[in-house]
Amino acid sequence: MKIEQVPQDNANMLEGKFKEPCYALDENGKYTTVRSVGWDPKNVVMQDAWDAVNERIENIKAKVISGELSPIAFYMEKNLMDTKILASYVNLWRWTVKKHCKMKVFDKLPDSILIKYAETFDIELGQLKNKELI
Repeated sequence: MKIEQVPQDNANMLEGKFKEPCYALDENGKYTTVRSVGWDPKNVVMQDAWDAVNERIENIKAKVISGELSPIAFYMEKNLMDTKILASYVNLWRWTVKKHCKMKVFDKLPDSILIKYAETFDIELGQLKNKELI
């Protein structure tokens, strides 16, 4: 596509604050980068993906509030992590992190372990311990 054909559909999720580079042909037929605020098909797909992420976060939040899961599960999902990624950050086994996502186990964890999680999630220890703050 030519430079003037690069989509500029200003309905993207970032509200035009950021532009992504796209390749287009200049007047000499050479490829160059052009900044684009987005195009509708991509914007729709990205919005659907983020809606799915937010729905998962809300589902886990409800399970934390009901006592089924620990706040670790919520912050893990909110930070787009899985047990493998989180385990590598807190230097624990994956199965240990998975176990810590259960409220019965979480309630018995020492502060030394919870501090690792809080630092990883960039939150205060009190915020991690208090499921009402999520």
